[in-house]
Amino acid sequence: MKILVLCYEYPPVGGGGGRVAAVVAEELARRGHEIRVVTAGLSHLPESEFRAGVEIIRPRSGRRREDTCTVPEMAFYLATAFPAAMAQCLDWKPDVIHAHFAVPTGVLALALNVCTSIPYALTAHLGDVPGGVPEQTRGLFRFLDPAIRPVWTQAAAVTAVSRFVANLARVHYGIAPEVILNGVEMASKPATPAPVDPPRILQVGRLSIQKNPVLAVEALALLKDCAWAFEIVGDGPLAGAVREAVARHGLGDRVRMTGWLDAAEVAQRMRNASIFLMPSRSEGLPMAGIEALKTGLAIVGSRIGGLEDVVADGLNGLLCEQTPVAFAGALRSLLENPARLEGMRRAALIKAVDFDLAERVTDYERLLAHIAKP
Repeated sequence: MKILVLCYEYPPVGGGGGRVAAVVAEELARRGHEIRVVTAGLSHLPESEFRAGVEIIRPRSGRRREDTCTVPEMAFYLATAFPAAMAQCLDWKPDVIHAHFAVPTGVLALALNVCTSIPYALTAHLGDVPGGVPEQTRGLFRFLDPAIRPVWTQAAAVTAVSRFVANLARVHYGIAPEVILNGVEMASKPATPAPVDPPRILQVGRLSIQKNPVLAVEALALLKDCAWAFEIVGDGPLAGAVREAVARHGLGDRVRMTGWLDAAEVAQRMRNASIFLMPSRSEGLPMAGIEALKTGLAIVGSRIGGLEDVVADGLNGLLCEQTPVAFAGALRSLLENPARLEGMRRAALIKAVDFDLAERVTDYERLLAHIAKP
């Protein structure tokens, strides 16, 4: 098949959703499909390149940062990506379009479909669905709903990365997306996780309201009597607030902030850790959490819908309310019980099998072939 992938974020731009788009595209390319991606360009990135079997096209989008995108920048992406994507439709003639994110990318897919009749599959991640990240998008969806609704109803197929995201789409748009979990490449023989002394706790992601990093520091401040070390990988608007909390609680000798690291360095940090901390306010299906499972980390996370596919509470991790006291209690139960912690780490490796990339890409391959234009 010739598959045109649309995603306003694609590595190194963006977060988990862009990484999902990339791993699926690259695996489809390895299977012999022709893949082209139209994404957002930044001034320091090449306007086109060929990587891992995928041709990546980056029309300049006006986006200024890799890790965040404003609503005006999303709108400008649509304006600049449409001519580039239309050229691909007219000259290259893809069999099918795969759009990641209903907003903004789905709008582009709908416009191309109207102009060319090429069918598109829509994959929803979280923030592109009403109710996914309400503190950031409530007003946006209230204003744009009439324009966004056709993106969902005109798609030839709709998928969601988790049961939580699928349920949000069902409630707001009356459709039933197929759930295709995010996937990662699995080791042929997963290594049994080795105990870490003292236990190392890791958090990875953008330091934003959604990821709630200050809560992590506040929880650990209640555990000064326990042995632990905490590392935060990432950056963002709350970095200053995190540093202030660390200083206020006198945790400077036990907390390390690394900023952004490349994938290989993050993987190494995970191999050196034993607990993965996710105090997020909302998640779709976090790629970082799946990588943590693959590495054999017990996960302590918020009791939110987006983690229900990742954490079997009490088996491979613990889910708790979003308060410092609740997180401190969950962490203490592992820090003071090494046998329970190591049991959860072994269970994480078993749970990781649910996210085998090869099986998940087969799901996408079947779906795209079913709707492809003959």
